[in-house]
Amino acid sequence: MRGRILPVLCMGLAAALLLPTACARRSQDLHCGACRALVDELEWEIAQVDPRKTIQMGSFRINPDGSQSVVEVPYARSEAHLTELLERVCEKMQEYGEQLDPGTQRRSYVRVLSRDGTKLELSGVSIHGDVASSLKFACESIAEEYEDELIEFLSHEADNVKDRLCSKRTDLCDHALHIPHDEL
Repeated sequence: MRGRILPVLCMGLAAALLLPTACARRSQDLHCGACRALVDELEWEIAQVDPRKTIQMGSFRINPDGSQSVVEVPYARSEAHLTELLERVCEKMQEYGEQLDPGTQRRSYVRVLSRDGTKLELSGVSIHGDVASSLKFACESIAEEYEDELIEFLSHEADNVKDRLCSKRTDLCDHALHIPHDEL
């Protein structure tokens, strides 16, 4: 009897020590993937807007000299458009699946539905409701917590927004600076 208890206790102790690490890694992978997918979806939505479309910004009050301080700015990267996008973009997380890297055991998230109808390579991609709902929840949390940063980064055209925002500014992907830009 005593000979059986020691191995069971050792296995239980090992599981107790490794489980928090595995859960923390999964959570970090999930939040990193959600951030990268969020930025990818926002950039795609911005690119779909007609560049000639503008919105009036500024004060509609009439100055003492009879003029108004109204300027027209491109709609695609306006705060109004970005705020509107942030309210609905996390619904797109239903179009993502989870992929496990066999070498590193890290999870990444990839689109499972193409935007233009082309066939996607989905070998090794897990597609189920738990992944989509977890990714959507993480996306909503990030969009709410980092709304100002997202608007700041996306209001101007810039390179490597995913890396700059998700890795350097928010530390959601501090482990993932090596993730290729086109992964999502």
